[in-house]
Amino acid sequence: MTQISRKGFRFDTYTTPEQTPFEKLFSVFQELITHTSGDVNEALDWLRELDIEYELTDENYTIDDFIEDLKAKGFLREEFEDGGGTGEAEGGEGGSLSITAKMERLLRQKALEQIFGKLKRSGNGNHKTGKSGRGDEHTGEFREYRYGDALERISMTESLKNAQIHHGLDDFRLTEDDLVVENTQYKAQMSTVLMIDISHSMILYGEDRITPAKKVAMALVELITTRYPKDTIDILVFGNDAWPITIKELPYLKVGPYHTNTVAGLQLAMDMLRRKRNTNKQIFMITDGKPSCLRLPDGTYYKNSVGLDDHIVEKCYAMAQHARKLHIPITTFMIAQDPYLMQFVQEFSKLNNGKAFYTGLSGLGEMIFEDYEANRRKRLK
Repeated sequence: MTQISRKGFRFDTYTTPEQTPFEKLFSVFQELITHTSGDVNEALDWLRELDIEYELTDENYTIDDFIEDLKAKGFLREEFEDGGGTGEAEGGEGGSLSITAKMERLLRQKALEQIFGKLKRSGNGNHKTGKSGRGDEHTGEFREYRYGDALERISMTESLKNAQIHHGLDDFRLTEDDLVVENTQYKAQMSTVLMIDISHSMILYGEDRITPAKKVAMALVELITTRYPKDTIDILVFGNDAWPITIKELPYLKVGPYHTNTVAGLQLAMDMLRRKRNTNKQIFMITDGKPSCLRLPDGTYYKNSVGLDDHIVEKCYAMAQHARKLHIPITTFMIAQDPYLMQFVQEFSKLNNGKAFYTGLSGLGEMIFEDYEANRRKRLK
């Protein structure tokens, strides 16, 4: 790297890491497959268009070569209809492509790296708390370092021992592969339900709001399952109704022609948390619109998209108060800043003794991660 000196400062010219043709295309493809909600054919169509415009490939490595590599590396599988169901194709034409569990897991990891990487680069002050909380119990067991592990968890003695074994004393160096952390047993756990609004407004007004929400969900799931394995995370979506979804379904999440039944989402979230044995429980709600729908006892829907309907709003306030009685705080991440919506969310949060954040799409992930960490410190002390 070229070093440039100026007024006592030394600057290094950044050199882009060498990437193979596959790696270059794969990075783009991961973004496209998230935006297309797991539709491989649509993602590949977009990739071909980008290739035409930006010359991503050449005669030595084509899009077709890339597709074959995706299948060979276990990221895509080919399926075919044989009249008796869907199975993996042995070869030939007519098969449809879908992503594999390996690809789904990689999308969650990439989402975590994108969001958590920003948090790490932002420096000190992200997780403000006036209380140190109780420490975790050390188990005396070690495991390899994983992205996102806190630096204070690293066992320097064991890591230096690894470095000596791997590199010897003559060429001694400490690399990431040498690092190990000590496993700890958490004295208390947190149960979280993440609510995601999938009403039609999440893709209206020329802004894709569902893709960032989906990335946040994938990243939060990956964070909790890898860094806080004793915590639990459940996900539900809400439109006209509310229903739970699995981790596996996250990459395929889409909006629908729905109104926003916030009450149904909160009811389901509290039902899910009632079944948890943990005493520490919380609800995160990502939404961009006003509550506009209720399901009536006879199975029909009461809907009103004009302004804030007093009847619907009062039902939401009642749910906020009920959650407070159950000691379940609700943190609302409102992807909108309409004054009348902000006033509603402020009153909703006051009744629940919860919190509200009014955020653009770019800051959504950072806010949720910071709040999760802060809530953990506060409630698990």
